[in-house]
Amino acid sequence: MNTKPKIVIAGGTGFIGKFLEEKYKKLNYDVFIISRQPRHIQWNEHERVIAALNEAEMLINLAGKSVNCRYNEKNKKAIMNSRTGTTEVLGQLIAKCTHAPKLWINSSTATIYRHADDRPMTEKSGEVGTGFSVEVAKAWEKTFFDSSVPHTRQVALRIAIVLGSGGGVMTPYKNLVKSRLGGHQGKGYQQFSWIHIEDLYRIIEFIKEREDLNGVFNCSAPNPVNNKEQMKIMRNAYGVGYGLPAMKWMLEIGSVFLRTETELVLKSRWVIPERLQEEGFSFKYPTLEEAMSEIVKSS
Repeated sequence: MNTKPKIVIAGGTGFIGKFLEEKYKKLNYDVFIISRQPRHIQWNEHERVIAALNEAEMLINLAGKSVNCRYNEKNKKAIMNSRTGTTEVLGQLIAKCTHAPKLWINSSTATIYRHADDRPMTEKSGEVGTGFSVEVAKAWEKTFFDSSVPHTRQVALRIAIVLGSGGGVMTPYKNLVKSRLGGHQGKGYQQFSWIHIEDLYRIIEFIKEREDLNGVFNCSAPNPVNNKEQMKIMRNAYGVGYGLPAMKWMLEIGSVFLRTETELVLKSRWVIPERLQEEGFSFKYPTLEEAMSEIVKSS
């Protein structure tokens, strides 16, 4: 009889999912991955999904098409459906479990808040924004909290930009900085909210242990910086003294060729983890300087 504790990661093939899989395997968990890759449990294999979810300590849902693409109608539909559809299916399958997972952590996004250059956004006082990305975030959270899973605690993490060595957004940032193109983007005053991937894992563990916690949490470091400061800190970390700035018109042109959207760098995300701090969570990497120092050492 298998006595190892069990965790399920849905959409666990990206930078965050692979990091969490490695962490929990080192802690001697059985880790089950749901994805579209043949080596994992497939989304349409409902009986296998239910078997994985039964008696699991935790389900972490990270599924969703990357937003690093052009927002044409086809991609917009895929971005929305890949989040709401998978979340809805997971809720339906949890309801069929004889021993439902104790905790369901669903990814959300700090982009749910409006462009904020006047004050920080918290869970209590933050203002939800407008536009496609916000509509996706709102629909994603609504689908999650509308799920009928009375025996499973639910937490949505409004995750900021995740930084860590070996992948994710640090790869393009590192390339920009080292090619001396790592100046500020646009006017450079937009706020940059971020979280070190190690602290993301530690937040998940903190929530898992604190059975009294549920609802929405901002998952960001307590010290956001503006874009000018961000790029200066990143240049310093890699020992690069200068970086050419990119004006808004340059970003608009470049985003077409790179098949992405300027919102990803120009929106001011000023997000503070108020609930986590009130509940006593302590960040290992509270400042971008500390986070970048670790990332450079590890890469």
